[in-house]
Amino acid sequence: MASYALFNQAVADHLNLHPTDLQCVNLLSLEDKPVTTGHIAELTGLTTGSATRLVDRLEKAGYVVRERDAADRRRVLVSTVPEKVAEFGRMWDKLGGSWFALFEGYDDDELALLIGHMRRTVELSAAQVARLRGGELGEA
Repeated sequence: MASYALFNQAVADHLNLHPTDLQCVNLLSLEDKPVTTGHIAELTGLTTGSATRLVDRLEKAGYVVRERDAADRRRVLVSTVPEKVAEFGRMWDKLGGSWFALFEGYDDDELALLIGHMRRTVELSAAQVARLRGGELGEA
């Protein structure tokens, strides 16, 4: 996890973003439609105030735009800017070959084991995040 955090920091630095902002761009690129800042707060675990500041930074950097919801003019929706996400994608493509090469030496059974482990890790992490956010562990 520490090596991934360092990698994430290096990518964020390269793009002149904060690591949290970079992760938010990743999460937003997975959404199939524009979202509210409140939803961004839910996705990232930030307060709504922090999520608003995050969107402010991403908007200033050109990664997102805010638009009024056509169905409810009181709501503001946030969407990614396709050209900026494409820039990010091109940078990732340059890095991605090394990541794909990492798995070339594994046979199908080994890959299945690794993929299963990664899926279980994601599920466990999500459950632990929910426990922490739900106050299940009590005070530190």
